[in-house]
Amino acid sequence: MIKKTIYILAITVLIGGFSLLGCKSNTKEKEDAIENVQDANEDLQEVEANQTADEITKANDEEWQTFKSESNKTIIANDNRIMELKKAMNKPGTTFDASYTKGIDELQEKNTKLKKRILNYENNQTDWESFKREFNSDADVVKEAFKDLTSNKKNNQKGSKSFMASL
Repeated sequence: MIKKTIYILAITVLIGGFSLLGCKSNTKEKEDAIENVQDANEDLQEVEANQTADEITKANDEEWQTFKSESNKTIIANDNRIMELKKAMNKPGTTFDASYTKGIDELQEKNTKLKKRILNYENNQTDWESFKREFNSDADVVKEAFKDLTSNKKNNQKGSKSFMASL
């Protein structure tokens, strides 16, 4: 009878022990719940960041198309002005010094570089703001070079070298 009581007590203790081991404590459940909430928040932040990045990309695509169109118009206008300057050089009775001729060639080269930069950016889009700032700066340099060249054309007989210094 005592053996039977000890066996029953031992079995009860074992069953109770296993059942306690099988159940999570409230502390462990709270920790798991907190971890799940943190994981969910991280996932939500990642989704929001991706959505924001997609929206920014779309805005930049629209801005890029506008910028590209305006830049191409400027480049075409520059090409036309260069052709006009070359035609003026070839008119009979006009003489231009070597610096003027070289200046036109350099303008054409700079304008060609602007074309290539537009094409390269379209193929491997990088930092938009940096590209736009640098491109506009280079386009302004070409614009100023045109002004200098035409003012040097008027002063051509004086042998002005200020155009070459600006390039």
